[in-house]
Order: sequence, then C-alpha cells, then structure tokens
Amino acid sequence: MLLVSAPILGVPEKAALSKVIDSGWLTMGEQVRAFEEAFAHMHGAEDCVAVNSCTAALHLILHALGIGPGDEVLVPSMTFVATANAVLYVGATPVFVDIESADVPLMSIVEAEARCTARTKAVILVHFAGYLANREEWQKFARARGLQIIEDAAHAPGLKEVGTFGAAAAFSFYGNKNMTTAEGGAVIARDPKLLETIRQARGHGMTTGTHQRLNSRTPQYDVTMLGFNYRMDEMRAAIGLVQLQNLQEWNEIRRILVMLYRRLIAKHCPAVTVPFHEPRTSAYHIMPVLLPRYADRQDVIDELRRQGIQTTIHYPPVHQMTLYRELFPGTYLPRTEDFAQRELTVPLHPQITAPVVESVAAALATAVHSCAQAGTAA
Repeated sequence: MLLVSAPILGVPEKAALSKVIDSGWLTMGEQVRAFEEAFAHMHGAEDCVAVNSCTAALHLILHALGIGPGDEVLVPSMTFVATANAVLYVGATPVFVDIESADVPLMSIVEAEARCTARTKAVILVHFAGYLANREEWQKFARARGLQIIEDAAHAPGLKEVGTFGAAAAFSFYGNKNMTTAEGGAVIARDPKLLETIRQARGHGMTTGTHQRLNSRTPQYDVTMLGFNYRMDEMRAAIGLVQLQNLQEWNEIRRILVMLYRRLIAKHCPAVTVPFHEPRTSAYHIMPVLLPRYADRQDVIDELRRQGIQTTIHYPPVHQMTLYRELFPGTYLPRTEDFAQRELTVPLHPQITAPVVESVAAALATAVHSCAQAGTAA
C-alpha cells in the first residue's frame, strides 16, 4: 500500500536513540535543550520551547496569554480538532469561521470580521497543508481589534516566516508530519517573557526542572504558577535533532512532487482541482485535491485502494463533529462544508518518486472518469 504519509527513519535516528539510552538520562535534559536551540535557529528565532505535542503547544500559548472563560477565539473548522479543543481547555469559546474559497481553504478574513465581538480576544490561524496565511492582512486585522494572533503551524515547519505573525506559533512533530519525533511539538514566541511563562508552565509551573536540580547545589524548587505535564523527553529530542538536519531538503522534495502532481492532474484529470492555484509560501505538508461534484468520493477512494493507493480526508469539519454540533448548534459554514465533502488527500512524502506520482495521477484520472461514465449512464 502506498501510504499518504510515511516517516523517514534510519541508522542516524537509531544511533541517536542508543546514545541517549547509554547516557542513562531519559527525561528532559541536554538533548531537549539542544533541539530547542536548533529548531529556533532554523526559524530565525532566539529560542523556543519543546513540548510533547502541538495540542500542548496551543494550550500553553492560550494559557500564557491569559485567555479564559468569557473570551472568544476565532478558529477555522477546516482543521484538526485539537485547534478548537485547546480553546475549550482554557475555558474560552471557539468561534468557527468559514474558509476564503475552495482554492484558498484558509480562514476568511471577511468572515472573521463578521464574527468578531467585544469578547473576541484572539485568532488561531491554521497554515492548512503547509500554505501560509497572508501575514500583513491578518496583522492589520488583529491590530485594529486588539487581538492576539496564534499560528497553528503543525503543517508548516522549516519556514522562516512562521512564528512572525503575532504572539506565538505551535508546531507538531507527530509521525505523519514533515519531520517527526513520534509525538512532540514546539512553541516559538518572540516575546521572551511570554516564552519563559510557557517554558515554566510546561513542567507543572516548577521553578526548576529535574536536570537543572541535578547540576545545582540544592534539590529545592517552588511552584509559582499553574502548570502542566507537557515536557518533551530526551529520546524524542534526539530523533528531532537528526530529523531537523534533513527538513529543508525534505520540504524541497515535497515542493517538486507537488509541482509534478499539479501538472499531471491538470493534464490527465482537469475535472479535479488542486487548491492554492496562485503561488504561496508553503512547506507542502499534504497533497489535497478537490473532486468534481459528480464524483462519488467513496467510489474514488475504493478504486485507488484497489490499486494499492491510500487516501484520506483533511478534514471532517470540526463544527460538524458530535461534540461541537451539540455545543454550538446551528453553525453553518457553506464553503468549508462544500470543500470538506469533495476534498481527498493523496500520497505525498519524500520517499515518493516521479513515476509514483504519475501512477497516482493516472489512477485518480481513471477513478474520476469512471464516476463521470456512471453518472452519464444513470
């Protein structure tokens, strides 16, 4: 089965893990610190905080910004559920905003303006599929309303522009991301005070960590704030340091594959469209395509699977999930819903070759053509 995504792991990662195991120190320590410094440097930041997931990163950012009960946060529904969940974690209310269009499935600034109230305190911008939102437009929008901008950059590691939009950015190193630590995440914040608040909250609000106390003359510590158990461990950081060395090259391979996909789909299957037609900075995390309305998506999925090609969907709209449908009944986002009904994600990762892309595009064309013939016959 050709998978939608696949991590690249090998001898260097095994060696890094072995070194950590041989050291006898597994919890947060020198490897985590080295990873934080390297990841921050890649993004042109002074520092960052490594955590155990992007969800934790989002929660810590909201918590550190003081967002809580009575506050509203603008979020897209075209995202993974963690984006909205993190808002609920701090007791605030997620307000779902429609996408701009089928071609630009990012949060619409016009719709965001319509959903702002006196209680709106922040907006979480999701760089869907790795494509960046318009920084200047959103900064102007936020300044005019006194809002904090938070970037959900789970799809966009390695881009220097990420982490420069507003208060902070959250990253993911989950197993299907552009680089992985199996589970893991990070926060970049340009305000040192905000970043240090996040750093302390990551480890129960303790004033020192275990590794710090090991190297000091006293085992004493204090707890000066509410904190959480969101630390990254040494093994994940060691893997991350190896992966980080390859991230830019892997992102470039993804870009080349996406360009090939676009050309072949336009040539062999013009009824299928690929979002983000206009050039836009991207880390090319996934390869979403939009099926024509006459195509039965399940039939296309089944046909590709018969040919050994996995597909998936990014994303079922969060506002239509049972929990959120019950919490916020009557939410209607027509462009998001139409996009979600027709979107299909095809394989994209650096181990794919040009002939593989050609076979996927051909299989997609065959499947969609069969749907068209079935519709004509009916």
